[in-house]
Amino acid sequence: MSTTADMVVFADYILTGNAHDAPRREHALVIRDGKISEIATAARARDIVSHEVIELGDHIVMPGLINSHTQLAMALLRGIANDLPLMTWLHEHIWPTEKKWVDPDFVRDSLMLAFAESIRGGVTCCNDMYFFPEVTAEVAVEAGVRCAVGLAMFDFPTNYGSGPEEYFDKAERLIESVREQPLLTALWAPHAPYTVSSKPLQRIMDMRDRDGIRVHMHIHETAQEVEEFIAAHGVRPLQRLDELVLLDSRLLAVHMTQLTDEEIKLLAAKKVSVVHCPESNMKLASGACPVAKLLDA
Repeated sequence: MSTTADMVVFADYILTGNAHDAPRREHALVIRDGKISEIATAARARDIVSHEVIELGDHIVMPGLINSHTQLAMALLRGIANDLPLMTWLHEHIWPTEKKWVDPDFVRDSLMLAFAESIRGGVTCCNDMYFFPEVTAEVAVEAGVRCAVGLAMFDFPTNYGSGPEEYFDKAERLIESVREQPLLTALWAPHAPYTVSSKPLQRIMDMRDRDGIRVHMHIHETAQEVEEFIAAHGVRPLQRLDELVLLDSRLLAVHMTQLTDEEIKLLAAKKVSVVHCPESNMKLASGACPVAKLLDA
């Protein structure tokens, strides 16, 4: 092994993140060329000539945390319309506020706050879904964090675009620019089954297959959402997504508080990833994701 390094980090405990790997005592991280090249014993690490040595003492060094579902640029909307049902919160408060205020400058300012808070909390990777994702990509690179940047999609106009055609045009450009950034990936981010209809979802599925890009979507967040979808379409949202062949290992299904036992079996069979959002679901009293049943399945 090399006897030189760019940085050596000593701490009382080092956690690797491997499920069966016990915390390592009296070890150090050895950094070369911007990467962790080895976890050395403290005795060996003391013999390495390093440009920088960090002595953390009674600290734990561990991999960065991942926030699997964010709308980071809503940080400046924090505290608006608490304690309301989701649809009331969206239609009567959040969407009107966003229409009035959200633009690239708003998103940039909010992201600077949100990324600072994320880093302070040990979160080094976010899976984000919001308007002006090209701004999200720019600020994430400036902050030096990993970010899965959501390609926004709605059936209707927003401050970000006039409708699906414009959203698709912007997504195509962002997909190409993100490829050049090692810390960024692109994910399709159709908002929800009740805001994105079958035609754009089918196109997203085709482009997903073409580009190998995953899909990130709010699904079965509230009982009201599911009931209204059944009244409008005659099926539950998950059934519609299954008919569109969107249920597979490339789908990150967010919230999922309203699931039947049969749907849980279906998700397991299709190898869908479920993202649990306890704080969000408690904020709006949306329900609770059946995490134990999902893990068992």
